[in-house]
Amino acid sequence: MTAVLFDFSGTLFRIQSAESWLRGALAERDIELPEPEVSGTARALERMGALPGGADPAWLPEDVASVWGVRDKSPELHRAAYTGLSRHVPLPDEGLHDLLYDRHMDPDAWRPYPDAAEVLAGLQERGIGVGVVSNIGWDLRPVFREHGLDRYVDVYVLSFEHGVQKPDPRLFRTACAALDADPREVLMVGDNRRADGGAAALGCGVHFVDHLPAAERPDALRPVLDVVERMRGGRHEDSGVGV
Repeated sequence: MTAVLFDFSGTLFRIQSAESWLRGALAERDIELPEPEVSGTARALERMGALPGGADPAWLPEDVASVWGVRDKSPELHRAAYTGLSRHVPLPDEGLHDLLYDRHMDPDAWRPYPDAAEVLAGLQERGIGVGVVSNIGWDLRPVFREHGLDRYVDVYVLSFEHGVQKPDPRLFRTACAALDADPREVLMVGDNRRADGGAAALGCGVHFVDHLPAAERPDALRPVLDVVERMRGGRHEDSGVGV
């Protein structure tokens, strides 16, 4: 075992709630709405899947369908997909759609899972290389720096920087090469069986965690250290624990 790759959203970090996201944008624009309208609009945005890193869309509008499947290949496609979804929810100011999108990239919009620092530090202490492999349309490095986790990450491989999305093995291969690691000696940790499970095509081990709010998932990453020890001992297996 020489390296561990992590997904970003839903694995190491969790985005703020849709209601907090909306309230922040309304406050920035100095817009006041009745409480029931704020709550109702936040729920509508969440159902629409307009918050990146949040819930998937309950349904996919035709005007967004053409970009949704490739949204993580470029910043332009990512913005078009999510602002396209949010525009299906009436807002009191048209400019809020782009403002909401911009706000989700703020490091303060993200919270690390409670055990993320402990696990990353534990891997570093064991001499295990760490990479972040994410389907994303923007640079997440400031999020890691703001929360003090950047010091534990050796490599970032982001889909928009390579024009390739998980589960395409090329993204995982790029990360393994950057860490000078044989894929058969690498573990991929993520919350999406399809996307993150693509690492198995290279021979990587795969470990899954649940995509839950941070407060509801205090220690799901800790077993990664046990998985690493088992893999170092020769037990190379899929240790998935759910999506």
